[in-house]
Order: sequence, then C-alpha cells, then structure tokens
Amino acid sequence: QVQLLESGGGLVQPGGSLRLSCAASGSIFSIKTMAWHRQAPGKQRELVATIGSGGGTSYADSVKGRFTISRDNAKNTVYLQMNSLKSEDTAVYYCYAAVQVNRWSLPIPYWGQGTQVTVSS
Repeated sequence: QVQLLESGGGLVQPGGSLRLSCAASGSIFSIKTMAWHRQAPGKQRELVATIGSGGGTSYADSVKGRFTISRDNAKNTVYLQMNSLKSEDTAVYYCYAAVQVNRWSLPIPYWGQGTQVTVSS
C-alpha cells in the first residue's frame, strides 16, 4: 500500500509563488517516474511536469521557465516550485508516482488526491 500526501496549495496573487510537495509513504522499494498533473474547471487533466528516476525533467510549454520539478529520493518526495503564477495556472494539481513496491514487482501508478491552487487578485 502506497499513499501520496500533497501539501502547499492555496491562494496566491498573480506573479506570486507556491511550492507544492508530495511525499510517498508505505511499501516502497523504489520510485521511478514522478510527475505533476493539473485539471482546471471545464478542462481535461494535463501533464505539467515529469521527473525520471535519474533526474531528467520535462515540462509543458505553458509552464516552461516558470515551474521547476525536483525530487528528494531519500524522502520519497517530489516538489513543484511555481513562480510567476498566472490566473491560467488555477487548477487542482495532482501528484503522480510510479512505485515499485518490492524488488520483483513492476512499477505501479499512484495518484494523490489533488491540492487546489488558485491564482487570483
């Protein structure tokens, strides 16, 4: 059993910053890809950023230069630093992790329950 616990969401003015955290706990042998997705009202869920087990990253065009994804493998935690926030960034942000629960298992996808980010003046 694996649980992803998110924190850091909230209300911020345009141009402000937030840092989201997502800590995985439970039966974890290793974590492969970790990612952040978001879903705005009336829109489909979209991929925001990913980070591989080796540290390689990718970003949606809409957040390049503003968001940074990182991870701390010792803490089984992924972060999303969000700077220069825009109203268009308002969404529920979901953490994702592909978790290998033991040495013989395939990675299993896990999702956080989401944290609300609202950018408004």
